Amino acid sequence: MKGISKIFIIFILFVCFASTIRAQQRDKIEELRAAFISKKLELSTSESEKFWPVYNEFQDKLKAIKRNLRLTYKNLPANFSDKEAEDIIALENKSKTTEAELNKTYNDKLKIIIGVKKLVKLQIYEDEFKKEVINAIKEK
Repeated sequence: MKGISKIFIIFILFVCFASTIRAQQRDKIEELRAAFISKKLELSTSESEKFWPVYNEFQDKLKAIKRNLRLTYKNLPANFSDKEAEDIIALENKSKTTEAELNKTYNDKLKIIIGVKKLVKLQIYEDEFKKEVINAIKEK
């Protein structure tokens, strides 16, 4: 039993360590994204103070919608029924509608803060950042 207990403790420590590293990597990517977007958009101090709380709130809400849908797919049994398939399609449609509504709401809020041109550039720079991250991963 002692050997199993040690293995279990080591396993738990490893899982905790791996989770911590993933969280640190996510935090680092978010820091890099913020720096990249701030630099590219040339946000003033005033714009930055107003922009980031709204932008982060928007991103958090989008992530929650996507996480909910991902978990629903993940928890779908292998032999799911037609009813379960209908439910997940309905959830996907509702998720996309909610995302579209969020985009409109937050685009309106962000437009007031940074203006319409910077709002359009924001989308361009978000895509650029994603491409840079993907290329950095490919190069490893």
